[in-house]
Amino acid sequence: MQRRGFLAARLLAAIALLSATVACGGGTDNAPAVGSISVSLSRPRVALGSPVEMTYAFTVAPDAPALGTRKVFVHFLDANDEMMWTDDHDPPTPTSEWTPGQRVEYTRTVFVGRYPYVGAAKIVAGLYAPSTNERLKLSNEDRGDRSYKVADFELLPQTENIFVIFKDGWHQSEVVADGPQRTEWQWTKKEATLAFRNPKRDVVLFLDADNPATSRNSADQIDVLIGDQVLASAPFQKGAPPVVRKVPISAAQLGTADMVELRLVVDKTFVPALEAGGATGDTRELGARVFHAFVQ
Repeated sequence: MQRRGFLAARLLAAIALLSATVACGGGTDNAPAVGSISVSLSRPRVALGSPVEMTYAFTVAPDAPALGTRKVFVHFLDANDEMMWTDDHDPPTPTSEWTPGQRVEYTRTVFVGRYPYVGAAKIVAGLYAPSTNERLKLSNEDRGDRSYKVADFELLPQTENIFVIFKDGWHQSEVVADGPQRTEWQWTKKEATLAFRNPKRDVVLFLDADNPATSRNSADQIDVLIGDQVLASAPFQKGAPPVVRKVPISAAQLGTADMVELRLVVDKTFVPALEAGGATGDTRELGARVFHAFVQ
């Protein structure tokens, strides 16, 4: 399985290099740079599986042409330049709306992949056209394929994290793998429980969840509770991408017991097989779709 993922990653890299070479005419890349990119991480040492905030800043060149529709590619590489995972995404403000001389900045919370590697790592990034894979030239130092190293960081073992148990009220994990991009989630029922050992200090819950269903019977809101105490309530924007919510929890709210149980409760649930026009035989009771639940 790992071998297939490795080959897929190399194939993607080869395709990207070929598209950049074609864009550059196969020789020296004399095209004018359309801007520059910089990326900063909220911390330089990150444990596998944990969240990190990444701040992106693009400065469009004063004489840049219209950029059209472009995506940001973000590749995480090990010390040997092998791709571990990716975080390609659309910037919050579409590139078609960027103007010459403009500075575009935004922050994304990214969960580090659970990859069998610890040690020095780097991030390379850039812009590309999703329809052709053609990359735009930037003024940063080019690695030879219109990709640009934007950050160094260190990967730490997953044992550095607080271990969170998906206890009651969860359906089985579901996974979609597309080359180095792996997406995994679990649906809750009406109520689901997370358990972890009490660190006896203030923590933050990172909850990466959504509700992709558009049915009027599906959840509009999720609450986070300890016992009957509501720590946070978060609405869902149906059909919108998942949002990472940060819920601060004080040591006093965690209590004095050795173990803590967090309750995730949705206002409504739905059964896909019972929905009007539903073409699925899925008879599960579904609440919220949770991609990550991390206590830091």
